[in-house]
Amino acid sequence: MIVEATQHFTLPWTGAPAAALAFVQNPARALSHLRFLRNLHAGPDGVRGELLVPLPGLGEVDLPFHSTLGLTPDGATLTPAALTGERAWVEVAGQASAQGDTLTFAFHFRAHLATPDAQGWGGAAFEKMIRAAAGRTLDRVARELPAAIASAVQDAGTGPPDSRAHAE
Repeated sequence: MIVEATQHFTLPWTGAPAAALAFVQNPARALSHLRFLRNLHAGPDGVRGELLVPLPGLGEVDLPFHSTLGLTPDGATLTPAALTGERAWVEVAGQASAQGDTLTFAFHFRAHLATPDAQGWGGAAFEKMIRAAAGRTLDRVARELPAAIASAVQDAGTGPPDSRAHAE
């Protein structure tokens, strides 16, 4: 089963342009305030972490992800990398750019969930419940991204967040 969510938004930046570029090129720093991520690490082999998904009857499931980080002249890209040996994982793709006093972000989440074969009404209902819970979590992550990154921007010392965050 595959569940997807996307989010595009812009945030204001009041600091130096070089600091803006450094911020968008550091996903561990930019994503540090997202509460649905755990064990977020960025290194030479890319960005790794776990997306936490609460599933009814199963508790909290962590979906690992690994994305390669590509630096661009005005920002960075995240490209999903293959994960092997996992029954469930999430692909995290993204683009971030710094242009003047604006930071632009675009993310795409694609969760891969292996569920037992749906047999009868009970199995189909369980699969539907898992799909709905995962979909709600990915949508919530996408909705919370602007505020979480705005909080990280504030920590970067560019001033207090304002109401100019704009989701597209």
